[in-house]
Order: sequence, then structure tokens, then C-alpha cells
Amino acid sequence: MGGRPRPDGHDRAVSEPQKRSVKIAGHATSVTLEPEFWECLREMAAERGQSVNQMVAEIDCTREANLSSAIRVFVVNELKKKAAG
Repeated sequence: MGGRPRPDGHDRAVSEPQKRSVKIAGHATSVTLEPEFWECLREMAAERGQSVNQMVAEIDCTREANLSSAIRVFVVNELKKKAAG
């Protein structure tokens, strides 16, 4: 996950997006997300007793933007709910 140095000079590297294949309604599709989003998505799916594919399929049913963007928005909204809650 190395990544490249941040432009602001901090030590933490910028995460490189990772492309993964997920199945939605029996069809494989590629989704590109940063590792932090993949990790959050896995954790959220596990908390709900779902697979990542199941969670992505649910997000896909309600999305208005491209799938990667919809997943990012979903993850951020879920984290905001958790923080408020």
C-alpha cells in the first residue's frame, strides 16, 4: 500500500486506489476504491453479517452516481451516523 508522499510534506503516504471485482446480481464488475474504503466496507459488512458483495449490491440499487462514488458516500455517511450515535 506504499503510495506516494503527500504534497503537504507529511510522512503519511497518499493511498493508491485498488481495483477489485465484485458480483452484483451474478455479474462481475470492477470497483476502484482506496484501501481505507475497502477496509471500512469489509468491517461494515461483517458488522451486518453480510458479504462485501451483498453490501455493494444494496448500494448499487440506490445509487445515483457511479458505483465507486456511491460506495464512498455510503461509507462516509455510515461513519458519520456511528460517530453521532
